[in-house]
Amino acid sequence: GIGFSMQCVKLPISVRVELNLLLLAVTVLALVTRLYGIQFPRAVVFDEVYYGQFLSLYMKQVFFIDESGPPFGHMVLALGAYLGGFDGNFVWNRIGAEYTSNVPVWSFRVIPALAGSFCIPLAYLLVVKLGYSHFSALGACVILLIENSLIVQSRFMLLESVLIFFLLLAVLSYLHFHKARNFKFALWFWLMICGVSCACGIGVKYMGMFTYFLLLGLTAVHTWQLIGDRILSHVLVRFLALVVLPVIMYIGFFYVHLTLLFRSGPHDQMMSSAFQASLEGGLARITQGQPLDVAFGSQVTLRTVSSKPVPCWLHSHKVNYPIRYENGRGSSHQQQVTCYPFKDVNNWWIIKDPGRHSLVVSSPPRPVRHGDIIQLLHGMTSRYLNTHDVAAPMSPHSQEVSGYIDFNVSMPAQNLWRVDIVNRESDREIWKTILSEVHLVHVNTSAVLKLSGASLPEWGFKQLEVVGDKVYKGYQQSGMWNVEEHRYGRSQEQKERELELKSPTNSDIKRNLTFMAKFLELQWKMLTVKNEESEHKYSSSPLEWITMDTNIAYWLHPSSNAQIQLIGNIVNWTIANLALVVYCLMFLTYLLRRRRKVEDISQDSWEQLVLAGVVCFGGWAVNYLPFFLMEKTLFLYHYLPALTFKILQIPIVVDHHSNFLCHMILQKSFSFGGVILAVLCSVYVSYHNLSPLTYGQPALSSDELAALRWRESWDILLRKR
Repeated sequence: GIGFSMQCVKLPISVRVELNLLLLAVTVLALVTRLYGIQFPRAVVFDEVYYGQFLSLYMKQVFFIDESGPPFGHMVLALGAYLGGFDGNFVWNRIGAEYTSNVPVWSFRVIPALAGSFCIPLAYLLVVKLGYSHFSALGACVILLIENSLIVQSRFMLLESVLIFFLLLAVLSYLHFHKARNFKFALWFWLMICGVSCACGIGVKYMGMFTYFLLLGLTAVHTWQLIGDRILSHVLVRFLALVVLPVIMYIGFFYVHLTLLFRSGPHDQMMSSAFQASLEGGLARITQGQPLDVAFGSQVTLRTVSSKPVPCWLHSHKVNYPIRYENGRGSSHQQQVTCYPFKDVNNWWIIKDPGRHSLVVSSPPRPVRHGDIIQLLHGMTSRYLNTHDVAAPMSPHSQEVSGYIDFNVSMPAQNLWRVDIVNRESDREIWKTILSEVHLVHVNTSAVLKLSGASLPEWGFKQLEVVGDKVYKGYQQSGMWNVEEHRYGRSQEQKERELELKSPTNSDIKRNLTFMAKFLELQWKMLTVKNEESEHKYSSSPLEWITMDTNIAYWLHPSSNAQIQLIGNIVNWTIANLALVVYCLMFLTYLLRRRRKVEDISQDSWEQLVLAGVVCFGGWAVNYLPFFLMEKTLFLYHYLPALTFKILQIPIVVDHHSNFLCHMILQKSFSFGGVILAVLCSVYVSYHNLSPLTYGQPALSSDELAALRWRESWDILLRKR
């Protein structure tokens, strides 16, 4: 190795310390390039406006849901904010907004900067562990060290540097495990570190799954190659470390997340009533102490279990359906029944026993059970929930749902509904407030009360359409309802009942979901509820990333040309692309010749080349190709994990070329070394020229900025004076 060692002996204990000067030097340089001036600018930079909102909610312990990924990455950023004493008070409303004095900018940005810095020594160790020279590892570090795009992404409150850190640590740990010999503690220690790193990578962003699956595949191949009597124990240990441990940690991230965020917040409406009621404040304040058992005479609000297109409540009001719709179809002209996405007194319904006239809860209460027949009377208008063989306004293949009005025409009331508790544990289970998810099945037509997802026109106040679906199948959430607010009705007279409906419910009891129930619901929402994707000025396609035909403006000074751009070192990207092509050609050539029994390199060198290809080429492929299948807004920074692995391919190709092919092309080794030096110098020149756009200072003139626009597609901002 390169470096020196020193030995301190004090009998009977001997401690040996080895210090690699090259590794130490690149680590120090990485810290300098990533940490230098990270408090500039003291303003919101690009996606800090997005992550900052979550930091504020963490500081205030307010629940939120981020559909884009798991919570571990947000918790890492929140740790920095917490250590910096951030109180959560800042309005994250626009990029470029100046941070107030209470915002610890250095603390916000230091963890991503440290993660980005430590990626450099990890890359060094990874190349060495693949069996290549220290100078090859140094070459990889130099290229990564002055890669402008990685520097920019590391210097702000963003997550890509944290993700890349855990991915490199996972790969390095696995290589240590794979190559460990005869020292069991070290063997299993590295395997456990690999599993922990994989869990953390996935916990930062779901993109970490790609590298995780690559390592699982590599582990499967290596395990398959094991021969011996203890193969089952090898499989079991790998399964525990690389599958069970990451799963436990992944669930643990959510446990910490939900433990920290116990207060009601702006994202509550996306969750079920039971989930909302488990949070402090909000719905819990309203529903605490409500009667648990729904009874005949209960006054209830019925919330759809589905959150698509938005959560809403069964609703009616004193407006009828139009006699004829715009397309010429006729309606029943009865009272409109809709689903309304806001709490309102017109969301209240009374559950009535069809065999009795009473609208109040008896003493003792008679609970409603699975299979019971009920009527639903609208509290404010006294119209019964009804459906019949009339086409719904926006969904003509389904039945209209209305509040029944007797117009003395041949359209009798059909207002009986059967309660079908979907999540019941017995056939006579009692309908529970918040907890029970029910189908309301129309007795006459067997249609299920359902949210269609369509919005009504102006005559329906743009509220959501509710229909009776006769072909409803399965357990679609759009056809499930749960009682959210609930009280036992005491007033038989309409006027007194209206006053009762407008009064708050009493609170006394608190209900909590189990952690696993909350975890499963939150995970399901994250996987199924997506924000509407829209085109962004700086969005791009994966094809544009290869040649860096795109960039992202992260920040612009309000009065000068000073700006920060996510632009990569174009020399790095070019030689990385060349290295990728050369490796593919080299690998295919060797493979075909070996099939013909021509071995140009030894078996050990071949296996080394294949393993390096799986790690570097495979790491690039699994972190890049899946984006072609994604229907989401994509940005250049999504390519950075793939770029990191692609850059690691460069020294591998160069090292192999110099060791095995150099004598065929270049006779003198110093000529080859001169080419390498020239390339590294050009890498540095490119880094230096783009540095004002990487660090945001010094401010350049418009002419100087125009000169840096090396591609027509780059959007470098020029301030007009």
